[in-house]
Amino acid sequence: MSLALDSKVPAGPIADKWENHKFNVRLVNPANKRKFRIIIVGSGLAGASAASTLGELGYEVDLFTFHDTPRRAHSIAAQGGINAAKNYHNDGDSVYRLFYDTVKGGDFRSREANVHRLAEVSLNIIDQATAQGVPFAREYGGLLDNRSFGGAQVSRTFYARGATGQQLLLGAYSALMRQVETGKVKLHTRSEMLDIVTKDGRAVGVVVRDLVDGTVSSHSAHAVVLATGGYSNVFYLSTNAMASNVTAAWRAHRRGAAFANPCFTQIHPTCIPASDEFQSKLTLMSESLRNDGRIWVPKNPDETRTAGQIPQEDRDYYLERIYPAFGNLVPRDVASRASKRMVDSGRGVGPLKNGVYLDFASAIDRDGRPAIEDRYSNLFEMYNRITDEDPYSEPMRIYPAPHYTMGGLWVDYNLMTTVPGLYAIGEANFSDHGANRLGASALMQGLADGYFVLPYTIGDYLADYLNTDPVPADDPAFTEVERDVSDRVNGYLSANGTRSVDWFHKELGKIMLDQCGMSRSEPGLQKALSDIPALHEEFRSDIRVLGSGESLNQSLERAQRVDDFFELAQAMCVDALDREESCGGHFREEHQTDEGEALRDDENHSYVSAWEWTGDAGAPELNKESLEFEYVHLTTRSYK
Repeated sequence: MSLALDSKVPAGPIADKWENHKFNVRLVNPANKRKFRIIIVGSGLAGASAASTLGELGYEVDLFTFHDTPRRAHSIAAQGGINAAKNYHNDGDSVYRLFYDTVKGGDFRSREANVHRLAEVSLNIIDQATAQGVPFAREYGGLLDNRSFGGAQVSRTFYARGATGQQLLLGAYSALMRQVETGKVKLHTRSEMLDIVTKDGRAVGVVVRDLVDGTVSSHSAHAVVLATGGYSNVFYLSTNAMASNVTAAWRAHRRGAAFANPCFTQIHPTCIPASDEFQSKLTLMSESLRNDGRIWVPKNPDETRTAGQIPQEDRDYYLERIYPAFGNLVPRDVASRASKRMVDSGRGVGPLKNGVYLDFASAIDRDGRPAIEDRYSNLFEMYNRITDEDPYSEPMRIYPAPHYTMGGLWVDYNLMTTVPGLYAIGEANFSDHGANRLGASALMQGLADGYFVLPYTIGDYLADYLNTDPVPADDPAFTEVERDVSDRVNGYLSANGTRSVDWFHKELGKIMLDQCGMSRSEPGLQKALSDIPALHEEFRSDIRVLGSGESLNQSLERAQRVDDFFELAQAMCVDALDREESCGGHFREEHQTDEGEALRDDENHSYVSAWEWTGDAGAPELNKESLEFEYVHLTTRSYK
């Protein structure tokens, strides 16, 4: 192991760690903050909240996004809600219970101190968002409303109908644009970060490409923050926006930042099934629907009747049968694997037999259609527009799909990667969700990191560089990276192959879904590690990218992103092969109970896998951060 993985977790009782740490880290006084420049890449919830907060504090911030406006960031697609331990329902919730549920939900593969901090900060996020005008649902008396989500037995999820991500992003966007107006934040749209620049072992800036005119330029700063989201588009079909990618994080990895737990990917249980093999993305239906929708399949694999014609005695409400304590609100990984077992057994529904039913008939009979419309009407409308089916009169059809990624750049307690001066926040880091993210915790982590964690911790690093100018953007360290980026771009344009980028991406996605998707096995992973490099070589020699590099060229954009996906895919399979256990979203077929549940190996695998770039994507070097569980004791997860 060549990397020194110092998590920098503070000593002391877990409830006091964050407060004590905030007092003990070095501060930068208000007059000195204006002397520091910080680059943030990504304008979603994590990036926008971090940029607005750092700008408000007085720092000079450059924010880069490949979108034409931060409002197009993928955070806008989040639907169901955001967790916080406010206990408004007086049903037994607390900071400790949210901490406990999150560690347990992540199958005991997350760092306790980070998760407890997340639970603490969750209280502040709701107050912040409400003050910004986010229109959370309210009860009759005026208090903010809550609903349940999977993996918890309390109601702690705040929501704005089925558009919570959109409303939270607009709140962060308003705060961001206030700082843009003051000049503290400079917003660079349609600019894609293609590499990190390091000098003397620390991050000193980035190289970006203007997506409109192709100009490659360098930008320097005292510190760089990546808030660039997850990498589920490695599977080609996922719930992510089609532009979502791993490039920023992966290029940072190639510059020395360890990539942690890449095989920890989440399969979301409630997505609209694929309708044909030419589909380009999948659509998420909010997990909040599982509050009132009941999931079932016909008991008879040869069933030919429509859903409404099948009587109750011929239906298998399998989540309620197998997991009576949680029923339809089991965590995402548990629900997804159960649905896969049903479809694999031949009981799938729909034209392609690739879905299960999510049925609201019982809820409509119990509460009335107006109540269901009030809770979910925009989600029902979306489903109807996509499928031309009416979920008020017939069940939705759903099936698991690649969604969130728990893996990401390794960060310490301060959210700094193994490259000094380089930070990763939100979904771009690995830190809070272990092997499985509970629903409604993505928005929570992104805003916690951006609003309340990074603004405290980044000063501890910057204090060493007071009255020191950033490395000039014309320094040889920058010109060398600029040259690398330009050479890489020209390489794609000069390939003159016969196949499109999307063809290769789709073929890669098939391999990953089959061999490193909802379940993995040693033979399948070994096959993937043979097939992916071969396909990658074909990609490099036979890719066809039309157009030029001096104008808008989306084919060129995708070529670079898919190239990085090929390397990431190998790291994911290597990581999945190394982890000889089943935990959370990582299900190794060799390691399961007689009932088909995940079988962890705490003795040998209670660690974070932090992989170091060696120059060979298929042979990274493993570094381990041991995980200790002092407050949430290791147990077999049970939702029965």
